[in-house]
Amino acid sequence: MKTALVTGATGAIGTEICRMLAEQGYFLYIHFHKNDEKAKKLQKDLFHSFHVKSVIIHADLSKEDGPKKLLNKLTKNVDVFIYNCGNTQYGLLTDFTNESIRETMQLHLLSAIEITKTLSKSMIQQKSGKIIMISSVWGEVGAACETVYSAAKGGLNTFVKALAKELAPSGINVNSIAPGVIETPMLDQFSEEEKDELASDIPAGRFGQPQEVAHAAEYLISEKSAYISGHILSVNGSWFT
Repeated sequence: MKTALVTGATGAIGTEICRMLAEQGYFLYIHFHKNDEKAKKLQKDLFHSFHVKSVIIHADLSKEDGPKKLLNKLTKNVDVFIYNCGNTQYGLLTDFTNESIRETMQLHLLSAIEITKTLSKSMIQQKSGKIIMISSVWGEVGAACETVYSAAKGGLNTFVKALAKELAPSGINVNSIAPGVIETPMLDQFSEEEKDELASDIPAGRFGQPQEVAHAAEYLISEKSAYISGHILSVNGSWFT
């Protein structure tokens, strides 16, 4: 039985990715930060629906010691690693504190690098592995009032491209998924009028669904994508091409 680690598993996208992996029979490490009850419910649902076992891990990956706390809970080698942590803060760069900048970079970039550094060691030994970073469209084109988030996601994409070259000789695929606007609770801060206006800006005429990001991840962990590595897969309805 293969093992997968999904960070940010209790979010809308993370939950759908966990369901996809459970359906394929993976043993799961379910990481969360804030929602203990949701993590327990997800674990229960996955067992009842797919009869797979999982372990819940709590760690705040916006803190410097977060990666170590997560890694210390792992007892199995990880075959599939999906880094799906994230939140965003809106505002002018001049309004951000240095602490919030450091935490954003830690959560979206540094923790991903630190965890990957450790997990890749066993992958190299076994000459196989799948690593996927959930990035953002803003990591490709940047967004005003989300400058630090954009910088972190852009760094994550470049990390993927560089690491893919480094790990390819060991049979390990490293890719990124860059979602556009996805229908998640993060959109609740916008009014219906604002959401309609945003959707009209997208050529596909709608927001993406969390399942569609999970479908992209499903392809990237499959053998059908064995020759794809170092790729940033956009899931954005042709919003930015």
